[in-house]
Amino acid sequence: MKYSRFETELIVRPDDIDMNNHVHNSKYLDYVLAARYDQMKRCYKMSMDEFLAMGMNWVVKVCSIQFKRPLVLGDAMIVRTWIHAINGSEVTVHFEIYKKEPPKISAGGQFVYTMINIKTGRAEHVPQHIIDKYSI
Repeated sequence: MKYSRFETELIVRPDDIDMNNHVHNSKYLDYVLAARYDQMKRCYKMSMDEFLAMGMNWVVKVCSIQFKRPLVLGDAMIVRTWIHAINGSEVTVHFEIYKKEPPKISAGGQFVYTMINIKTGRAEHVPQHIIDKYSI
């Protein structure tokens, strides 16, 4: 199955900067999570609040990032994400973070999220109605 790619624009803030005067590596995780949160509501039309209301949530199982070029204070960036695969309780999301001007890739990688039942804390298969929402 092929899934859509969505983009979110973010700006590097002063508290994102490390002692080397560029974005700290941990902030790239925040950028992807902020973009996914935005895209769930805006693009997939299924916000985190809806997952929580169903008693479901997502946890990160695996995260991999390859750094290409640093981002610095004030840089505008585009965070592009797309679902690569849905398998049982897991959703693999690939991402790319681009400096907006000039458009050069800064980082890329993937997250593997596991859907869990909030009450039990155990993994649950992604229901078909959610797969349908994500299959755009």
